[in-house]
This record gives sequence, C-alpha cells and structure tokens, in this order.
Amino acid sequence: MTSANYRDEFKSVIQKLIDSPDNEHVALTNFIRNEFVKSESLMDSVNPATGKPWIKIPNGTATEVDSAVAAAKEVFRSWKNTTVQQRSTLLNKVANLIEEFNDEIAVLESRDQGKPIGLAKVMDIPRCVQNFRDFANAALYTLSTSKILEQPSGKCINYVKHDPVGVAGLISPWNLPLYLLSFKLAPALVAGNTVVCKPSEMTSVTAWVLMHAFKLVGFPAGVVNMVIGEGRSAGQRLVDHPDVHLISFTGSTLIGKKIQEDSAKMNKKVSLEMGGKNPGIVYANYRKSDIAAIARSSFLNQGEICLCTSRLFVQRPILEDFLKSYVAEAEKFTIGNPSTQVQIGAMNSKVHFEKVKKYIEIAKAEGGTILCGGVKTVLHGCEDGYFIAPTVITGLPDTSQVMTDEIFGPVVCITPFDTAEEVIERANSTSYGLSATVWSANTDELLNTANELRAGTVWCNTWLARELSMPFGGCKQSGTGREGLHDSLHFYSDAKTVCVNLAAKY
Repeated sequence: MTSANYRDEFKSVIQKLIDSPDNEHVALTNFIRNEFVKSESLMDSVNPATGKPWIKIPNGTATEVDSAVAAAKEVFRSWKNTTVQQRSTLLNKVANLIEEFNDEIAVLESRDQGKPIGLAKVMDIPRCVQNFRDFANAALYTLSTSKILEQPSGKCINYVKHDPVGVAGLISPWNLPLYLLSFKLAPALVAGNTVVCKPSEMTSVTAWVLMHAFKLVGFPAGVVNMVIGEGRSAGQRLVDHPDVHLISFTGSTLIGKKIQEDSAKMNKKVSLEMGGKNPGIVYANYRKSDIAAIARSSFLNQGEICLCTSRLFVQRPILEDFLKSYVAEAEKFTIGNPSTQVQIGAMNSKVHFEKVKKYIEIAKAEGGTILCGGVKTVLHGCEDGYFIAPTVITGLPDTSQVMTDEIFGPVVCITPFDTAEEVIERANSTSYGLSATVWSANTDELLNTANELRAGTVWCNTWLARELSMPFGGCKQSGTGREGLHDSLHFYSDAKTVCVNLAAKY
C-alpha cells in the first residue's frame, strides 16, 4: 500500500469516529495479529463532558489476552532478529502519520478523556509523535560497553549485547492516554520486543486509532497487539500470563503494588509509575511573575496529571498576598465543554468526579476554608458532565486526608511554613515521592531544597519542563524503576556480556 493510500485509509478511520452520532455508537475491537477482532462482549464508554455513552468498547477476557500473547510470542522469534534500523524506520513512519493528523486525533482524545481540545493539540498528540521519533532515533546511536582483558594466556575481548526480553505487557492509564501509551510502546518495540498493550477502558479510542497506524505502515502481524478491557480481567491475565516476561504499568499505587506482588511470583521485570502527592514550596522571595506557572502546575488537565502540585507550602511572611494572587489566578481558568477553547475540561469519569467531590466535602467537614472552586455546572449539552473548578483550600493540618491522599483533580491545599528545614521535613513526610517544585529567587535556596527533597523529579522555578533523555520515575510509593531514552531502552532489554578469547587457535 502506498503512503498516499494508507493516509487516506487512516483519515477515514479517524473521521468515522469523529462523525459518530450519539445514537449510533461505533464499536471498537481488539487488535490481534494485525486483525481487528470483535470482542466476546462490549461495554459503554462515556463522554465525560456529557455524561453519556458515545462509543462501544470491548470488555476483554482472559481468552482474548491469551490469543494476543500467543501472537506476540510466535512473531518474536523473527522480530527480535530485525535490525534496529528496520524497527526505527517503522516507528518513524508511525510518528509521521500521527503528526499529519494531529488535530483530528486531538478531537478524539478530548472527547474520550474530557481534556480541553486545545491541550490535546499542543501537548498530548505532539508528545506521542516525539516519543516514537526520539526513541526510534536514539536506539540507532546507543553505545555498548566493551573492554580488552589482558591475562597470561592472551587477550580476551568483552562486549555487551542488549537482547530483547520477549513479550512485553504494557498497561497505560486514562489521564494522558496516547501520550503515555506511546512512551511504553516506542522503547519496547525499538528494542526488539513484541507487545500486548491494555489501555484504560475509560480512554481506549486513540489507542485503537494507533493500532491502525501500526498496521498501515507495515508492522508485521503479531508484533503489536491490543486488548481493551477492565483491569480485573484483561489486565490481570496479562500480568499473570507465563509468556509475558515484562510488565510496564502506569496508574494508581494500589494497583501497581498488586502488579508488583503478582509479577514477583514469576520474577518478571516490572516498571511502575504510580501515584503522587506532589509538594510545591514557595519561598518569600519567589518571583511574582511565576504565579501563573504555579497555578498551572496545579490545574493543568483538570489536575489529572501525576506531576501536578497538590500541596503548596508558602513562607509565612507572604502568605496573605500569595493567597490573593493565587486565587485570582485560579479563577481565571475557563471551564466548560472541552471541545471548545477552554482551559479546564471535565473530570474523566463519574466515579472519579465523585471521588474528587468527596475530598472537597472532607475539607469542609474538617474545618478547611474553600477559597474558590468546587462543582461547576456547564450548560449547552454538558449539564450531566463531570466538571469541577480549580479549588483552593486552606486551614487544614498536614495529617488531613486531603493533605495526604492522592486526589488527582483540580484541588490544592495551601499551608504556611517558616524555615527551610521545616518545610523540607513536611514536604518529605508523605508515602509518595514522584515530583516537587521549588520557587525562589535565591539559587542556593533552590538547589539546597531540591537536593533534600525525596522525589524523582524536582523543578526549580518551572514545571513540566521535560527532557526525554533524563530519567523519569518516583521514589517510595510513587514507583519502581525509571523511564526515559536511556533508562527505558535498558529496561526493555537484557544486557548480556560476551567474552571472546582472541588468542585461541581454531
């Protein structure tokens, strides 16, 4: 198939989903051996902005997972022997195809997840393209260790060969669906593994579109497979399957710990990126021009980013002025139908909406002060949608559930502190350790604080500035392992040392 033909076919797949009327729900399928396979049963997927079903998705079973794993295992024998150049070329073709239809795919991501369409256009879909492109190109220039060993009998050369692991099970979350699925797929595939992926059943539409891209650009049948379904069925079988030797999971700490326990029984390689309760520390001499960035770090994507700031520690002398500025900034965020040009869309699901709402009620019951935010009613077809405005809470102790639990929504608690030593201890007094931010005009203050924080990433006077070559992951209950250009390629391969006696006579 020529590139022009497969672009037309890809466009028609996307357009069919965009044009799907509310009363005629398109039914998605699983993807096994390059075939779109109807599932044994279907379930509704809800548009968070309307609160109504808009598409049908598979309710994947263990049998369907077994079929996908069998396909991946069979083709691994040949796929692992393809060259890095061949795999890189295919991934770049996927990147190019996704990039060409950036705006159209963003429509689907917004409708399925609830995020503003503008955000999907400039963050989610471009990052998916970058993931495929960067891993495809980085793998071409990965260096292996080698060394000459001198010994009495002669010289030996030692070198390291990075072998693919086998069938990789990839489980991705609902908050950044295509963004985070591609962050797993790209390194797994370029390293020579075959994959079975399970996107979140709440946001599987763009993953299904992506499967068309893999098939159209020429990936061999069985290299990439996908089963859509619930974690307790499809996800659990993927974790338990004896022919899946590697699991990469992004999601909640509760589920991540169970995956780690189950995988340990078979000694599987596991990478876990889990929850966070990320602190932001604002010193008295912070740059007031950073107030918009501090608010953005709390509320982007409705606060449904694992790296969002949810606890703000503000040095006492500036607390009153900071609160006025921060609340004013929070109230500037426009909230509404995510298909329009708003900054805050809908919470991803009714269950999650109720969870976030519950924590706001807990804050009130514990004597906290709600300075702004709460449940928001949106009109024009979104009356039944799941909307919560940026919510700012003060007056709660560090021991409050609202200060300790991962809420994963547009809810921020602000509390004062006096000294650097005090705030570092309080910021670290959590079971999580994913990320943190520090805001100060004093470089020593920034670096001394950053060095003492127990977190996988600390941003100083910025937030969400990501460089793929840097390791990404969490400490404590926030995760196991690191992801990134180098770390992911190591995770998705096994290093093997080969020693050759150069003096041997044959």
